[in-house]
Amino acid sequence: MRITVLGMGRMGRALAGRLLDGGHDVTVWNRSPGKAGDVVGRGAREVEDRGEATSGAEVVASVLTDDRAVTEVLLDGGGPAVAGEGAVVDFSTVAPDTARRLADAYGARFAASPVLGAPTALAGGDATIVVAGPGALVDRLQPFWGSIGPVRRAGDDPGNALVVKVLVNYLLMAGLAVLAEATAAGQAAGLSDELLIDLLQAVAAPNLRNRVEDVVAGEHDGWFPTPMGAKDVHLLVDLARVHRVGLPVASLVAARYDEAAAAGYDEKDIAAIVELCRRHA
Repeated sequence: MRITVLGMGRMGRALAGRLLDGGHDVTVWNRSPGKAGDVVGRGAREVEDRGEATSGAEVVASVLTDDRAVTEVLLDGGGPAVAGEGAVVDFSTVAPDTARRLADAYGARFAASPVLGAPTALAGGDATIVVAGPGALVDRLQPFWGSIGPVRRAGDDPGNALVVKVLVNYLLMAGLAVLAEATAAGQAAGLSDELLIDLLQAVAAPNLRNRVEDVVAGEHDGWFPTPMGAKDVHLLVDLARVHRVGLPVASLVAARYDEAAAAGYDEKDIAAIVELCRRHA
């Protein structure tokens, strides 16, 4: 298939690489050119003009930072910014209503497809893809989905896929905040790092085990920076506010990641939240 990937962050490059591995003809675009060197070296074609990049594509897959970026790239005055008849699939983590705005603009051409997993998991075919959109479109794109990884369908409403994504990310963020506090308390009480790592990896939730060593040792060179973690929890807080659900813990978790970003850990992995506990010890 002729596929264009918009957005060359870590997740976008992982997606492009996965599609190249699947034998697809891949074109890539980024708002700031020059970030696609590795996938270009593997056979992708980088184009600086967005219109040229998407022209003739059977699928345009966007992997962008946030709601603002998605709106700027995919919408033009509320209408579709990607011309033609090709499918438009957004992998970005945005508000459910942003996905619904895209669906209103693109109609039966649009599906939301957020990723549950890290870029390394996506690159290896191990990340789960949550797909929501018109059933006929999702069925027609089976060669596309099949090249990426396991798919979990979430119905026809693209917003539902983003609700799933926001809930899953909140479980990670809240769990990591608690893991950070437990680690800081254990270290302050004199437990060795070796003992803590062994204990916490045994009892932590599966989605936290790969961050235990980082939390304990304090390296924080992972892929998911604290401002992005804060953004994702705020999406849940906003969603709860719209639906009049009280989530006081989520508000505290969001504030904690905001604090970590403001404290100088804005380029560090979300595991850096542990440093707030150590600073206040």
